[in-house]
Amino acid sequence: MRLSTKGRYAVTAMLDLAIHDRVGPVTLADISQCQGISLSYLEQLFAKLRKDSLVEGVRGPGGGYRLARPSDQISIAEIIHAVDEKVDVTRCGGHEDCQGGERCLTHELWNDLSQQLYDFLDGITLADLVDRPDVREIARRQDVRSQRDRAYMMLRSTAA
Repeated sequence: MRLSTKGRYAVTAMLDLAIHDRVGPVTLADISQCQGISLSYLEQLFAKLRKDSLVEGVRGPGGGYRLARPSDQISIAEIIHAVDEKVDVTRCGGHEDCQGGERCLTHELWNDLSQQLYDFLDGITLADLVDRPDVREIARRQDVRSQRDRAYMMLRSTAA
């Protein structure tokens, strides 16, 4: 199984959003700058994430995106599924027509592995990742490098 950049970028962007959710909406430009993901690609991903009610847009000054639900209620599997990715290692996409229209000898093995991968990713929430010290340290380093926290604090103080 290979997770495409679509799934990886969606999880990365959602994690960035979850980390910064406490200070208000996050712009796609900020995520783009900190995570090195093209802004136009993020716009495509967030359209799908919004459609699946994982994020919501906030208009106006200080606008951007925020999580539509608490981070402990959004699983990694849900994010991957929202951007049309599948956690499937079978050759047939689970249709059981792997070998000339019939199930192949190892279909159940790969099907079971797919289920294990899905269960693993479904058991991890954004909050679980935000709580990891290594994730927090990387986010802090990215924020310092991009001067993101200062910009947020200035924006929030002028809006109050």
